[in-house]
Amino acid sequence: MLTQPLFDKLTQLRLSAFRVALEEQLQNPQYAELTFEDRLGLLVDRECTHRENNRLKRRLKAARLPLPATMEDLDLSPSRGLDRRLILQLAQGEWIRQHLNILVLGPTGVGKTFLASALAHAACRHNFNVRYYRTSRFLHETELSHADGSYPNLLDAFARVQLLVLDDWLRDPLTRLQSQDLLEILDDRYDRASTLVATQVPVADWHARFPDPTIADAILDRLVHNAYRLALKGESRRKVDSALPMPTT
Repeated sequence: MLTQPLFDKLTQLRLSAFRVALEEQLQNPQYAELTFEDRLGLLVDRECTHRENNRLKRRLKAARLPLPATMEDLDLSPSRGLDRRLILQLAQGEWIRQHLNILVLGPTGVGKTFLASALAHAACRHNFNVRYYRTSRFLHETELSHADGSYPNLLDAFARVQLLVLDDWLRDPLTRLQSQDLLEILDDRYDRASTLVATQVPVADWHARFPDPTIADAILDRLVHNAYRLALKGESRRKVDSALPMPTT
């Protein structure tokens, strides 16, 4: 069959989606009604879509997001305290292109991690590389890098991340070394990459979480002054979504 060598060459060229789409066209006589250009365009579109989907899967895998949240899943009702127009604007990723930051604020359980994950997912859709960390594990990783000598390489790696997400930001007070590490990382990223932090700690209380006020000033200067603030409101989502009946008294 004359088409088999063609299929083999498409496989060799790693045009798997193109090959599958071509097989579908050959099996469906309706495609014969289309022009050569139209049929070729459909084949190329299938391959491009397949490759973009694979790139998105790789970006999401590398991001290690804790929740499969998307912008379509967000509750943007007024009671949540979110500006719908602003959230939809942020979903386009221009803030990352401008190397700005986002602070997601609110009480425990209100949905900060969900919102952070949805924004990070949107960033992956727009071809940005993303990494998510709980801040405690992030700091533990930097601590280990000091011990094994990989700290300079770790700094370089974090500097290349276009969107770094730090969840549970400043939940616990920091040591001097942790503060210095954060300053090093944020200094490398300032005006070059974007950082999103999610926290239940009000911004006014951040300064007291650092042992050195000079380092605190430097970190807040690099993180806060060029950041959008998204303050979530409402009851704990864990309470609202719980399957257990809530007491009435």
